[in-house]
Order: sequence, then structure tokens, then C-alpha cells
Amino acid sequence: MSFVIDASILTAWFLDEKRDPRVEAAFDTATRVETRAPNLLHYEIRNALLISERRNRITEAMSTAFVRDLALLPIRLEPAGDDASLMTLARKRKFTVYAAAYLELAKREGLPLATLDCGLEAAAVAEGVALFGA
Repeated sequence: MSFVIDASILTAWFLDEKRDPRVEAAFDTATRVETRAPNLLHYEIRNALLISERRNRITEAMSTAFVRDLALLPIRLEPAGDDASLMTLARKRKFTVYAAAYLELAKREGLPLATLDCGLEAAAVAEGVALFGA
């Protein structure tokens, strides 16, 4: 079954920051099943890698390898939903538009959401969106 994956899952997996079973389950499933994400995932991942490089946690070569490997995953990047839905959701949940984009996509497509963001998880539940691995 498809689901919406956010940057927190993918960066946690790559940076090995959390040994959360949701990370392993989502990443394992994402290697086999087409997952979805708003097209901003592309930028969020690269920004997280750049910050990790600056903090000397990873090397440029590691970033390059991760971006290359990430491109092999069947993640379909989706355009943003309509502005009214996105902005309404961001205002209602007091989110950034970036966070709201993941929730809006999951809600619009009727898909579970995989995230490590506690606020995003709570908002998903409040909006009737299933959580991946819950």
C-alpha cells in the first residue's frame, strides 16, 4: 500500500539518528512500494544533508551517495495541492506550509503518513489521516 513519506523518516534512516521501528518499516516499504511526497522533499533532504555536512557529521561524498541512492527509491514527488486547502490547513494547525504540505497530500490522497514529527502526527490524527506503522 502506498503512503506519504516525509523528510524526517528519510534523514533519520540515513543519519542513523533514531532506532525507531517506524523508520525501518517505512524505509523498507518505500524500497518496494511507490510512496508519495510533496515535491519540496527534494529540497528538504538536500538541506538536511548540507546542515549535517556543516556540522561535520557526514561528508560531501556521503551526501552525494545518499542523493544517488534516494533517486532509486520509488518516491513519486507530487505538486502542491491547491493554495486554499494548503493555507487553511497550515493556519488551522499552526504549521509551516512545508509541514502542512505533507499532511495535505496524505489527506487529499487518502494515504497514511510516515513521519517522526510529533506535531505532524497529532495533526494527522486530528484530521483523520492514518499514521504509517501505527
